[in-house]
Amino acid sequence: MADYTLNILKPSVNNLTVRIFVRAAGLDCEEQDVWGHTTSPEYLAKYPAHLTPMIEDAGLPRGSLGESCAIMQYLCNKHGLDRFYPPVSEPGERAMVDNAMFYLIGTFYPLLTRATYPALGFGQYPGEVATSDADDEMKAKAQQDAEAALAEPLDVFHSFFMKDRRFIGGDEPSIADIRLAATLEFLRSIDYPFPDWAEEYMSAMEDALGDAYTEPAADVRGYIAQVRAPVA
Repeated sequence: MADYTLNILKPSVNNLTVRIFVRAAGLDCEEQDVWGHTTSPEYLAKYPAHLTPMIEDAGLPRGSLGESCAIMQYLCNKHGLDRFYPPVSEPGERAMVDNAMFYLIGTFYPLLTRATYPALGFGQYPGEVATSDADDEMKAKAQQDAEAALAEPLDVFHSFFMKDRRFIGGDEPSIADIRLAATLEFLRSIDYPFPDWAEEYMSAMEDALGDAYTEPAADVRGYIAQVRAPVA
């Protein structure tokens, strides 16, 4: 048996993040595609949050762990993967990686969901314009406003977290870079006008990680191509 079981939904960039990471880190991990099963009694017994990605490991207090960033942090800590996540002996570098990930999931990703989920056919969260009784015109405006708002936080990754570095992690990708690059894949669904630095960054990430990136990213890219294909 594999050391870990990773429960995934293949079209998701949250899941793509961990799928890239475990391959790049060379960890022994079996993937389980749980599409349509996250609210089953069996899955809820393991992880009541009924979300993915979710990793199973007997060494965890509850036997399971969710959230892409938490999973990568846990596995780096457990296996001493300092090349992806600076050790505690380098608190400043480690904090910057944490900051980049938390900024992404707290500030950048909510805007990205509002901008891309309508095109991807994904449901949005209660309380959003997209799930309200607003008319189609208002929902379209909310999507457009979210897309327009992406530029400022996106630039923060370049001007602050990377600054004069190739990656957030420096010369090599960190777990924050994996989270960012995977997330940016969804912007292809709306033909987002990537700045030049972002296109170069995405290419550099794929070149640095090779098949560990390309192979699982093909699932997300294939899904985007499918939803964008003209209806026959």
